[in-house]
Amino acid sequence: MLPTTRSPVMMLRFLPFCALAAALVPLAARADPAPFDLTGPSLRVGVTHGTTTLPIAQVPRLATGDRVSIAADLAVGKKDDGARYLLVAAFLRGATEPPPKSWFFKAETWKAKKNALALTVPEGARQLVVFLVPESGGFDAVVSAVRKQPGAFVRAVQDLDQASLDRARLDAFLDGIHALERTRPERIEAVSPLLSRSLAIKLKAECLDLAADLQASCLTQSRDSLVLADGQSSTLADTLVGAPTDLALQLSATPEGGLGYYSPYIGVVRDLAKIFGAFQTTQFRYIPALARAHDDRLALLLNAAPSFASPKSVMVVAMPVIETGAPQTPTMRRAESDRLVCAAKPDLVLPVEGAPLIYATKFAHDMSLRVTTPQGGVVELPVQADAERGGYVLDQVGMQTAGLSSVTDATLHGRWGFTPFDGPRFRLQVPRAGGWTMVDTDPENLVVGRDNSVALAGPTPSCVEAVTLVGASGEVPLAWTTTGDRIGLTLPLAKTAPGKLTLLVKQYGVEAPDKIALTALAEAGRIDGLTLYAGDASGTLSGTRLDLVASMTIDGAAFKPGDVVRADKADRLALVAGTVPTFAAGQAKTALVTLTDGRKRSVKFTVAAARPKATLIAKSVVVPPSPGLPVVLAGDTAIAQDARLTFSLRAEGTRFSAGDSVEIATADGAMTTNVTSGRGLTVQDDRIAVVSMEPGKALGVSAHGPLKWRLVQGGVAGDWVPLTTLVRTPTLAGVVCKETCTLTGTDLFLIESIAANAGFADAVRVPDGFTGASLAVPKPVGGTLFLRVRDDPGVTASIAVGS
Repeated sequence: MLPTTRSPVMMLRFLPFCALAAALVPLAARADPAPFDLTGPSLRVGVTHGTTTLPIAQVPRLATGDRVSIAADLAVGKKDDGARYLLVAAFLRGATEPPPKSWFFKAETWKAKKNALALTVPEGARQLVVFLVPESGGFDAVVSAVRKQPGAFVRAVQDLDQASLDRARLDAFLDGIHALERTRPERIEAVSPLLSRSLAIKLKAECLDLAADLQASCLTQSRDSLVLADGQSSTLADTLVGAPTDLALQLSATPEGGLGYYSPYIGVVRDLAKIFGAFQTTQFRYIPALARAHDDRLALLLNAAPSFASPKSVMVVAMPVIETGAPQTPTMRRAESDRLVCAAKPDLVLPVEGAPLIYATKFAHDMSLRVTTPQGGVVELPVQADAERGGYVLDQVGMQTAGLSSVTDATLHGRWGFTPFDGPRFRLQVPRAGGWTMVDTDPENLVVGRDNSVALAGPTPSCVEAVTLVGASGEVPLAWTTTGDRIGLTLPLAKTAPGKLTLLVKQYGVEAPDKIALTALAEAGRIDGLTLYAGDASGTLSGTRLDLVASMTIDGAAFKPGDVVRADKADRLALVAGTVPTFAAGQAKTALVTLTDGRKRSVKFTVAAARPKATLIAKSVVVPPSPGLPVVLAGDTAIAQDARLTFSLRAEGTRFSAGDSVEIATADGAMTTNVTSGRGLTVQDDRIAVVSMEPGKALGVSAHGPLKWRLVQGGVAGDWVPLTTLVRTPTLAGVVCKETCTLTGTDLFLIESIAANAGFADAVRVPDGFTGASLAVPKPVGGTLFLRVRDDPGVTASIAVGS
């Protein structure tokens, strides 16, 4: 015996067909329900409502007074010993009311003039069921079985009708996937979610992770494993799990239970098999037949081969349910409720969901889109349901938009069986040129080296056909998403050079694209601050990427940038004004910095107190005794490397203190030294200070050239002031003259040239990189030779060599 409960997953699988088969076949005859894969006979069915006749494929429900014609596609006039079937029809009126015998009809399918039924739906009828019954004794057996247990047949017909509709949905899904597999397998990944949404089929997402040529086989591996995704079905199924079979039977026949509409999803249907055991006799057994409708033809599918020996098989076919009250039409809804639809799009699709049978059947027919013109007129455009595209598609290529307003109302309209009905309303947009701009995006954030997300606003976002980025490297098509009146996209600037760009927005129905000018910017870095002292003509910016600074203005005073200096893991950039600004210490100011690409940055700062300043009073040089010939430098503009330099300073606008220092450096700043109090700096009083130091030792043996100094107080340095020129001199042992004169010593390469006169006539030039210890020189005149040193050829030195 089958269990009395089912898991939710099992309840939602497409095995209700098999459950119905189990309800009509003896328990002993089955272990696992068999699939409906056997082709049975066909029926020809037409329905007339009033004066209108429709094929059965377009009739979702019957109504009282409808005239139904039914004929079996079986051979007529057979005279051999083949099986003969009676075509039997019965109207049912409820689970507790046996139908009268007058509601049973039969036709002899093998007789040309008696092989069809012409029925009229009687008052009070709720279901119509058709049987294909063996000729001998079958009619009476059917009448007896139905009248004895009408409730079981009511339930069976409801389930079988719903199962046929569900099978139509699954077949539509599988047919769509197989068609793609044959023609465009690469489209399966994109189309299958739309098919799934349209037909309310739960998609096996893991199949889409496979290679394109394997996706179709995965999605269609087993029809019975596909899950119908009606949201309300699982709720009802959860409610009925474990319910007693009599309660399930009662609920399934109520309006709240959907009159059997949801019963194929309820697992306990399988447990009702014991109720139908009474159908079985030694002469007959009942087998269900699913009906696939095409025009007026119902092709029957069986899950068991008919038997012509006892017990003989009676095929059971459910006709559409008979409605009471006002006709019901499907509740369709727009799949993308907040999105407008472009009227000029050539392949216009009106997205619709919520009614999978509009895609799986022909119940909805003669569908059109009613468009209201500005003059109040109505234009009807034929449309066709397309599950693969997720909505209704215009039969024509595009829509004539001339004369339509920018936003136009349109409504889906058609017939559901015999009943006119209106579907969802759509807002159609007619494209207009111009008006596209970038919004919610700071243009200064369009920085190269990364992708940038931007939003565009325009009059008709639903009509955007293509978006293209045009730059120096060519054109790049972009993908976009539509939200309300805007489209969002990503600019691929990761490998783009800074410069001008253009976005082209092409719309359906508009010949020329709209152009949006953009500028891709270099990473601006940052500006940490500005230091400017009162009385200075220059200020210093600190931050990163300061090489992008083009200029700076403060209260109308223009500053020009100098060279960027890297210090303490940050950039330093000095900017100099043409004249000294009249800023007072303590004033709060804002500097406007302009970058090379036009961007601007505001920098707030406070004018600092004037930098410390002092003037040079006097200086003196003490040269230590030389072990050889002393080299005497002319004038006071230069000092020898081994000399001691002493100079005095007078404070200007400040006062000296013990915490002050004097910084001395070479002209290029490569070598510096600080002279502090007690270590070469002596404060005479708060106005006068004296500095004494040996530059050669303090700056290093390689230091030479012009030197400069500045006063440092409280960590703030004053302006650099020229001090003297440091020159290196050789050590000379002596000059020996015979026929020629020879100068001996060390470091002779420090001499640039040597002569016997101050005018350096007939001077001897010392080769670059000279490494010798002696050098031929002119004969001294008056016991003196003159030389120029390489560190400053403008400085003349003399050596006394005797006569």
